[in-house]
Amino acid sequence: MMLLKSSLLASLAHGICIYAAVYDWDVTWVNRNPDGLHARPVIGINNQWPVPAVMANVGEQITVHLTNQLGNETTSVHFHGLFQNGTNSMDGPTGVTQCPIGPGETFTQVFTVNQPGTYWYHSHNGGQYPDGFRGPILIHDPASPYAGQYDEELVLTLSDWYHKQMPELIPGFLSPIQNPSGAEPIPDSAIINDNATTSFAITPGKTYMVRIINMANFAAFFVKFDQHEMTIIEVDGVYTVAQKTDLIYLSDAQRMSVLITAKPNADENFAFVGAMDPSMFDSVPSTLDLNATGYLVYDAAKPLPSEAPTFASYDGGLAFDDFGLVPYDKLALFAPVTRQIIFNVNSGVTDNQNRFTINNITYTEPKVPSLYTALSVGKDATNPIVYGHAANAHVVDYYDTVEVVVNNFDTGGHPLHIHGHNFQIVQRSATNAGVYGGMPIDPPATPIRRDVVKVNADWHLIAGFFATFVEAPLQLQSQTVPADQYQVCKDQGLPYQGNAAANTQNYTDLDGANNVPPPINDQG
Repeated sequence: MMLLKSSLLASLAHGICIYAAVYDWDVTWVNRNPDGLHARPVIGINNQWPVPAVMANVGEQITVHLTNQLGNETTSVHFHGLFQNGTNSMDGPTGVTQCPIGPGETFTQVFTVNQPGTYWYHSHNGGQYPDGFRGPILIHDPASPYAGQYDEELVLTLSDWYHKQMPELIPGFLSPIQNPSGAEPIPDSAIINDNATTSFAITPGKTYMVRIINMANFAAFFVKFDQHEMTIIEVDGVYTVAQKTDLIYLSDAQRMSVLITAKPNADENFAFVGAMDPSMFDSVPSTLDLNATGYLVYDAAKPLPSEAPTFASYDGGLAFDDFGLVPYDKLALFAPVTRQIIFNVNSGVTDNQNRFTINNITYTEPKVPSLYTALSVGKDATNPIVYGHAANAHVVDYYDTVEVVVNNFDTGGHPLHIHGHNFQIVQRSATNAGVYGGMPIDPPATPIRRDVVKVNADWHLIAGFFATFVEAPLQLQSQTVPADQYQVCKDQGLPYQGNAAANTQNYTDLDGANNVPPPINDQG
């Protein structure tokens, strides 16, 4: 059981553009061999992979012109952790805020970033990002409370890696015949900065801010720097009170920034490791190396360490518990709660597929993106029925403070990422503690805020672990969608008005809506 609070509100004004950053992306297939074991097609940008980082300053406007040159797949891009307050149509998830971008189509996203910190972007279409379409977002903040306390920045990305492409893996994962346990596919490797290994040139005595991003599909990672203490200063774009630790744990989609001070001399080089948590996997093949090792290189003429840091146990309790972090701004507990939403999470075979459910509903993408429904059905936008049963929609009023309770009835951990917010984690029960029964809780006075809690596994999204918050829909109707975004729908013959069934006459008539997942072989 987990309780979260999020203050939900809609902005009616766009931010002011101070600077400008424009990115022109051709999304293409390229061949790469990141783990050194198997070459395969990956999704690159401008024929490059690893894909570039998006970098901006607080207050800067970002423009991304994305042209889909994949040829055989639709796509989209989500800027994970950025609120898009006032620019909801730029968020990126297909079926929610836009239509998929078809082959040959160009889609433009323009938004202002007012959040400092470490984020990432990734495809939000058809389980696609594990095929390589994901990269860092770095938002710099001259007013950071830690400005002047470090000399340089480093970026460290971690990921699991599969030798097969997602369209080949997804049908087997969803099939109860091929996969009777419903277990998520086990990766073939761990990679670090999209490679088998990586190195950072280190200057004695300097302090480095290391932005660590878990871009994995499924794996959580332990991270340890040999003989170097870490000081946590940011999680998921939220500055924290400085917290020292030797070992951190990142579920996929989580980010953490730490300070590391180099040794005073260059007598030797040191290893650091990102180790996949084996408890996430149904089994660990003998061929799977859980570790991805990198090096702090003080002197390139000296040998690299022959051994990486090791852990006596892979028990996640060894790592610093992020529940104990304190936000730097000491923002108090959101109160009073005006709405409680309970999510009961489970998994099993639904419609002859391995599926996850929230409140016994497996998410199925509506015919009309939910944002477009909210903008086109007038006052009926406040009625959750118009978004379709399988969208699992929850309509939230303007300025509601919502308490979300997650009861996990499944045997494994699960993701919770809320677009548009970071939320306060106010309670986390022990394993097998039972269902939340409304009992009093004793939350921290200033709870830590994150945009991902536990894991954000793409396998779970593929399998329907998804719900929709429709926030302040009448106020939302003051926003407009650029004509070129609607054109992407028109060019593919996709509806962009009306309810979830594309009914533009009777908004509560859902005849013809997508209520069950598509056949297994039509996914991926």
